[in-house]
Amino acid sequence: MASSSSSAGSSYDIPWVEKYRPSKVADIVGNEDAISRLQVIATQGNLPNLILSGPPGTGKTTSILALAHELLGPSYKDAVLELNASDERGIDVVRNKIKMFAQMKLTLPPGRHKIVILDEADSMTSGAQQALRRTMEIYSQTTRFALACNTSSKVIEPIQSRCALVRFSRLSDQEILGRLMVVVEAEKVPYVPEGLEAIIFTADGDMRQALNNLQATYSGFRFVNQENVFKVRTSRFCSNKWCLYNEQQYVSVI
Repeated sequence: MASSSSSAGSSYDIPWVEKYRPSKVADIVGNEDAISRLQVIATQGNLPNLILSGPPGTGKTTSILALAHELLGPSYKDAVLELNASDERGIDVVRNKIKMFAQMKLTLPPGRHKIVILDEADSMTSGAQQALRRTMEIYSQTTRFALACNTSSKVIEPIQSRCALVRFSRLSDQEILGRLMVVVEAEKVPYVPEGLEAIIFTADGDMRQALNNLQATYSGFRFVNQENVFKVRTSRFCSNKWCLYNEQQYVSVI
């Protein structure tokens, strides 16, 4: 029995959004036009500076991480600098962390470059973006920049003009369902179809939200049905003991 409990615990210790993150561009769900453009880059190896723009959870960061793995192979660990949403976005980060990485000498296969990945680039200050523009110019021979953002218009024009823009859109219900089924079968998650429908409904085209909701529901209730999905969903957004449930009904979470 202890062994079973340990096994169950390990199934949700690792975030499923990371555990099932595609490692190849071709395996990414949805946004076929954007993915086909990135596959061409992966095949030809000619990586430009990129802006990946679109709603959260649509595959922007996953795409550039997979592309970097395919381009750099064993050199990925040393040749990629990823600054995620928790990092500072001020000018000091650009002047210090990013500039130091760009200056670092590294032997890579012919035609390959170091890659700086900036998540939520549209939240960077104007000063930081100006400093980034100068860094992009100075180190253009050795370093490429991939900026993921929700709104590309918040990125200053001088950076936009130096990047290829790749647009992402919300995923369809069928696209999200397809990936949910892969995870459900791999993790042996008990469910009813209405439970998966509820996850898709609350995710609203956001794959990360869908996988997080699936894992949270399974972790909390060991069974995915509509009621449990909405209990998990509402518990994240309630400021007191009464909260919105299924858009119209209200239930106590205490």
